[in-house]
Amino acid sequence: MPRPRLCFENDSRHTLLYMYEPPIHAEEIESAVDELLGTPVEALFFNLGYGNAFLHDTKVADQWGPQARATEVFRPGGHHQWDHLVFQRAYRNAQQLIDEGRDPLRIVCDRARAKGMLLYPSLQVQTDLGPELSIGGDGPGAHLADFARAEVRDQRFAIVDEVLRNYPVDGCELNLNHYAGGSFFHPDAIDADLLTNWIARIHAAVKESDPDRELALRIPTSIAGCLSIGLDPEEWIRRGIADVLVAENFAAMSLIDATADFRPLVAAAKDSDCRVHGAIRNIVDNDRLHTAPIAMVRAAAANYWTQGVDGLNLVHWAGNWPYGPDFYAQLRELPDPEIMAAKDKIYAIPTPTGRTTENPTVDPGLALQLPVHLELDRPVQLHLPVSDDLPYWSERGRVHEVILRLRLMRATERDELSFKLNGAKLPAHLLRTINHTYQLSAPRFRSHPSYWYIFRLDRDHWPVPGDNAIEVTLHERDPEATPPLWVHDVELEIRYLRGKGAYRGAHNTDPDLGPYEHAVS
Repeated sequence: MPRPRLCFENDSRHTLLYMYEPPIHAEEIESAVDELLGTPVEALFFNLGYGNAFLHDTKVADQWGPQARATEVFRPGGHHQWDHLVFQRAYRNAQQLIDEGRDPLRIVCDRARAKGMLLYPSLQVQTDLGPELSIGGDGPGAHLADFARAEVRDQRFAIVDEVLRNYPVDGCELNLNHYAGGSFFHPDAIDADLLTNWIARIHAAVKESDPDRELALRIPTSIAGCLSIGLDPEEWIRRGIADVLVAENFAAMSLIDATADFRPLVAAAKDSDCRVHGAIRNIVDNDRLHTAPIAMVRAAAANYWTQGVDGLNLVHWAGNWPYGPDFYAQLRELPDPEIMAAKDKIYAIPTPTGRTTENPTVDPGLALQLPVHLELDRPVQLHLPVSDDLPYWSERGRVHEVILRLRLMRATERDELSFKLNGAKLPAHLLRTINHTYQLSAPRFRSHPSYWYIFRLDRDHWPVPGDNAIEVTLHERDPEATPPLWVHDVELEIRYLRGKGAYRGAHNTDPDLGPYEHAVS
């Protein structure tokens, strides 16, 4: 069986069962496969459900319905009453297909097999199984299942084993990162060996069902963070019970992150049969952007390939649906870093925005660089990895411009600040500021008052391949301004030309020349 390098997740709900009006048809479910055909995507990771509510014809767990994660009342006479109409639609669609004898998972498996695409069902391992099986206590994951209990481990194993026995799959994924911040054990009783033995049991079932099948394990990127919640990826690699490790940063916030560090996992897997994939989410969710533009996705992918990952998993890209030309352009480039090398990129440091601003959930072992408050004469240093070799492409006449952007919230025109990149002070003649102290409108939503500090970097101040240190110092604060001042956004944009002297825009236009009309013959 081929070992996929580019994988795509469909959570089985947001672009499928939530979208289609009942009665649903098989062709609509088949779209999960069809929309990826003709792209470099080699494998579809297809979620079995949400929490403990499943959308296939399972006999060992709860089907989506009375036990679904929805506010629902079951009335005598067999009728459900829902106040969450999207969950109701998912129930009606899934139940209809189950009653017809060909559930959503079966349809997707058959379609993938017919079209030559690999299919990995994905189980969200950690969930709420009720108070009698919960971790308990006062921690953030007190309501989640306690994997110290054999009945919890047996129940989650049975779901995977049933799928392996009854569906034509190429492997499966255990999503150990959803709810990972809540751990799998009580904080005083972390037992990594117990969870490792459970994973070994599942790996054995995968290989016994078909030696060619694979077990993928989705985990936090930080090895220390994994260990803190009972996951031991280094031991899994040593024991040969992990075929693929899919590592991701900031899963709960769904944020794209070009700063993710896979190097410890890549080093741990060296000279083993285990592959390491980097998971790319594409949500930005700030006042300008919902999903990441192609330049931002390129930057993350380029950084991941540079670290030596074996593949990429595109996770929860539902925000792009229905998929259009920009989506397919991104898929075309992602497997090959050489294709992306001299194309526009936006490297950004992730920051909680939109829905996650108030209560950001940070994966174990990680810390957010942003936002960060500024205090008088106390420099703040931020780190941004960059993969581009600007001197190389400059020699070929390909570098158009390099732009560093920082947004400082609650800044005023009377604040005095200085900025450095890799220890060199950025001169004032490279700086332009944009005043967002007050906005009547914004592309998505209005943010706090802010200033953008934008540097068009000359060659003497270009970033370097690898880690780049960005330093901000507040020297004098507006004496009449009382709110604290903080750095909220950092972006480094690199813009390229197609060739020396080439147009920047499409159709032989160049935005640097301003608007002009096409000749009409």
